[in-house]
Amino acid sequence: MNFETHLEFARQLDENDPLKSYRAQFIIPKINNKPSLYFCGNSLGLQPQKTRKYLENELDQWATYGVEGHFKGDLPWMYYHHFFSEKVAKVVGAKPSEVVVMNTLSTNLHLMMVSFYRPSATRYKIIMEGGAFPSDQYAMETQARFHGFDPADAIIEAKPRAGEECLRTEDILDLIEQHKDELALVMFGGVNYYTGQWFEMEKITKAGHAAGAQVGFDLAHAAGNVPVKLHDWNVDFAVWCSYKYMNSGPGGPGGVFVHERHGNNPNLPRFAGWWGHQEKDRFKMKKGFIPMEGAAGWQLSNAQIFSMAPHLSSLEIFDEVGIDALRKKSIQMTNYLDFLIEDQNKKGKTFNIITPKDSAQRGCQLSILTGENGKSLFEYISEKGVIADWREPNVIRLAPVPLYNSYEDVYQFVALLVEAEEALG
Repeated sequence: MNFETHLEFARQLDENDPLKSYRAQFIIPKINNKPSLYFCGNSLGLQPQKTRKYLENELDQWATYGVEGHFKGDLPWMYYHHFFSEKVAKVVGAKPSEVVVMNTLSTNLHLMMVSFYRPSATRYKIIMEGGAFPSDQYAMETQARFHGFDPADAIIEAKPRAGEECLRTEDILDLIEQHKDELALVMFGGVNYYTGQWFEMEKITKAGHAAGAQVGFDLAHAAGNVPVKLHDWNVDFAVWCSYKYMNSGPGGPGGVFVHERHGNNPNLPRFAGWWGHQEKDRFKMKKGFIPMEGAAGWQLSNAQIFSMAPHLSSLEIFDEVGIDALRKKSIQMTNYLDFLIEDQNKKGKTFNIITPKDSAQRGCQLSILTGENGKSLFEYISEKGVIADWREPNVIRLAPVPLYNSYEDVYQFVALLVEAEEALG
């Protein structure tokens, strides 16, 4: 599409947007009594209008049935995780049996490491992206120490070339090949939180397996943002949160993918809990853990209903819209944002986008590297009604989310960005 720089063009894009009605299904925070320009869905998605109804339904279940709510009502708590399986599987490209909603992201990552990081004296190293989100860094560091290894030796970070912000796939693959004889695990983010780079997950998985390693991904910034095919790409495991692009509320539940070749292996080491035990025998309270088949066999405790209910409300929307339709709008909206920013750069502005230009290498996030007045710039647009994300030392992260952002939002944001730079000199 050939974009144009005037406001009417943005409004025409909104008028022709097949997903425009979904914006009204979300509650947009206000600043100065006006709807904000909310571009922070990569940190916390907006609340769906029907979230309150889903929560109140579970409160009514509790009030009506008490403990019997585990077995009675429309959504019995005993089986609550089942109500997510098909919907989540569509979001991450899996079979329903390969996914489960449980716990939170970092907890799930450690649980997966129990099963998939099993180092030996000679094969113990982990390759991950340099500058990964701290949760992943801390998990890899402490897991290496737990197994008796020095993290400085055990963890190999893939870093961009000098003068570049993003990783090149060929450099990742070369690093895997270089360490193939000592590699136990390849653990990457699906999308890097800082740059917004979407890694070539299928190629990384294939290379990791060729090197004899297990391969896992943290999809915190990918799930609900970009289309992934975890089963087809043969990924061993993946974890994610639901409060970013999947709009499930602060601290919302995490999710896990375990490929069926592992999920149906009861002898794979894991930490066990009673909710992962065979469902039909769970209440017989006998010794001897027998895991449920699939990812559900990694569950520990019963479902946290009041945090899962908002997740279910949002997934209903995802199920209705479909990840392909979201991706189509995401590409166009992010490209439009990129176009408007670069148009200003042609006029002398200095907004340096460090996210890859190729749509195949990014989701709906653009990261802008700012200059020495970057924090003041961010504070200026924040006071004017923008909710975005500042990341040290000097990056503004923006996420035009296709479910609830409009093209006019994008236009107005860039206008404010220009106003801010001119006002600050």
